[in-house]
Amino acid sequence: MCRLFIEADPEQWDSTTRSIRIDGMVTSVRLENFFWHVLADISARDGLNTTQLIAKLFHEAIEAGHDSGNFTSFLRVCCGRYLSLQLAGEIPGGLPIAKLDAGRILEREKGRRKAVA
Repeated sequence: MCRLFIEADPEQWDSTTRSIRIDGMVTSVRLENFFWHVLADISARDGLNTTQLIAKLFHEAIEAGHDSGNFTSFLRVCCGRYLSLQLAGEIPGGLPIAKLDAGRILEREKGRRKAVA
């Protein structure tokens, strides 16, 4: 089992820091390359670049009342949720995420969590 993880390309867990401008302010985001690749995949689905996606996630998180103090962790969780929802069949290939019915997906996800608990 561990071989799948141990012998993976070490470039995946190397960290990269990128400077990102959000509302005219420059901030640095440091993530493992694996997460940068997932964010690039997510952004491409909706015709955005990675910086645009991160700015959009930041704004929507703030509007929803989330604390932006650990935004990097939020981005990692977004990546994990994206991959998990793909595995669950909730995010079909090629369809922009903006066109998905988030409310229905969240309800089905909640039902799956209750069934497991």
